[in-house]
Amino acid sequence: MSSTVCYNLTMINDKRIKRIDDSLTRKQPTLQVMLDNVHSSQNLSAIIRSCDAVGVLDIYYSTKENESLRIHKTITQGAHRWTHRYRMNDAHKVAFLKEKKAQGFQVVVTHLEERAISFRQIDYTQPTLLVMGNEKEGVSPEVIQMADEVIIIPMQGMVQSLNVSVAAALILYEAQRQLENAGRYNAPVLSIEKREEIKAAWVYRDTIARKSKGQIPLEFKEEIIEPSE
Repeated sequence: MSSTVCYNLTMINDKRIKRIDDSLTRKQPTLQVMLDNVHSSQNLSAIIRSCDAVGVLDIYYSTKENESLRIHKTITQGAHRWTHRYRMNDAHKVAFLKEKKAQGFQVVVTHLEERAISFRQIDYTQPTLLVMGNEKEGVSPEVIQMADEVIIIPMQGMVQSLNVSVAAALILYEAQRQLENAGRYNAPVLSIEKREEIKAAWVYRDTIARKSKGQIPLEFKEEIIEPSE
């Protein structure tokens, strides 16, 4: 592996390597995003771009068809290459949420209901999994039952909600504001071992993508997870 990494490092200039290093020092592994049965590949792509912008590393999504959604490169502008994307079958999402809660994450779900509070009232400096609903039905009932907090974005007009990608961006930037105020971007949160591991994979993938004119092999696109019941 080390020889492969060294070889790939020679294929990318120092400026590119520094950008990767700088990005990894600002990644926030305790801020994660899950999309519940998302339908729109355009919205997924836009959310990936917002995630990268605020330092989110891990993005999860479930689909009833258990099929990958297309990534629109004109929307992500390359952000999909600097985040980790995981897909799960819709039937596994409750087990997945239980695992996240066991890891110490608070599950924050966007949903319009009586107990919902403003998205600004959440403490995003705590390990947080932000769950966004799909474009038609919103968040599924079984996911709502798993929520530690239910949030809304206050609306003053006639419509009751925003496009899911816009809503995600607003919430993520509130989280970014809190994390920045807490100094979380000033020093790496990921261990140096983890940063080097991710860097090696990113450099290798970046080299492959450049050689193939932006086409990334399937094994580098996303992982499929199947949480234990």
